[in-house]
Amino acid sequence: MTAASFTTSDVRADAQFRDFYDLLKPRVMRLVVFTGFVGLLAAPTPIHPYVAFVAILCIAIGGGAAGALNMWWESDLDSIMSRTSSRPIPSGKITSEEARGLGFALSGFSVLMLGLATNWVAASLLAFTIFFYVAIYTMWLKRLTPQNIVIGGAAGAFPPIVGWAAVTGGVSFESMLMFALIFMWTPPHFWALALFTRSDYDNAAVPMLTVSRGRKVTRKYILAYTLLLTLLVFAMSFSNLGGLIFLVTALTFNLLFLKGAFEIWQRSEKDSERDNFLVERKFFKLSLSYLFAHFAAIAVDTTLMMFGVWSAL
Repeated sequence: MTAASFTTSDVRADAQFRDFYDLLKPRVMRLVVFTGFVGLLAAPTPIHPYVAFVAILCIAIGGGAAGALNMWWESDLDSIMSRTSSRPIPSGKITSEEARGLGFALSGFSVLMLGLATNWVAASLLAFTIFFYVAIYTMWLKRLTPQNIVIGGAAGAFPPIVGWAAVTGGVSFESMLMFALIFMWTPPHFWALALFTRSDYDNAAVPMLTVSRGRKVTRKYILAYTLLLTLLVFAMSFSNLGGLIFLVTALTFNLLFLKGAFEIWQRSEKDSERDNFLVERKFFKLSLSYLFAHFAAIAVDTTLMMFGVWSAL
């Protein structure tokens, strides 16, 4: 088994609430909550505000549960990589058994409550999301193939589908478009990070694309996926999810994203080492704003349509 080497016998500081909160990967959870909320908001039928709140809370707890189980299984890697060595388990603040117990408990609670509050289609999708992230991506793909982040990216793309299903009881073309947006965004986002943290993945023997194929190939893949992502986003502009705000957002951010990807593609190793991967770091930061901006645009266009603003114009 590849789970953590940290056990209850390890010397550790008393765990604080903040340590358990960090175990849930709060920054990732915020993205899960936001995209899940947009999926719920964009659904064509109304939902009671209280039920909507419970649904989003369950999606957040489910996302946090997956994060805790990911940290439990990967704490051996986390202790090697400088970027993750301060996480709760490798730093000795929480034991792997505590993380595993919390992760499984929150997983069961979030799925059960979502099923009772909304419907069992949404609950099943949430359960599959947790399973996919923990079993398919964390336990299997991440250490097996350089395509880990491509296939595994599906786990982070499910929340808007779960949110949509919580309202409608099913999956639609529109919810699949939101899934596709996150799915296509994930590889260039993580590969940009991998470009300037390659030594971490080297040390941990994780076959990230930068390790198995090198940075030059990774730069080509970033450009290729960015081009495909841009085509997808502009197609979304003319779907039921699109609107004036989304179109303006797509034009602005995809021009910037394409520019950044093209600059990365042109870079040599000497260029990157000379300025400490400045261009790659900028692209990574832009990628965070990119996804938020597009989902915010969907939320704004949906709200304006709800109040009849676009029809009035």
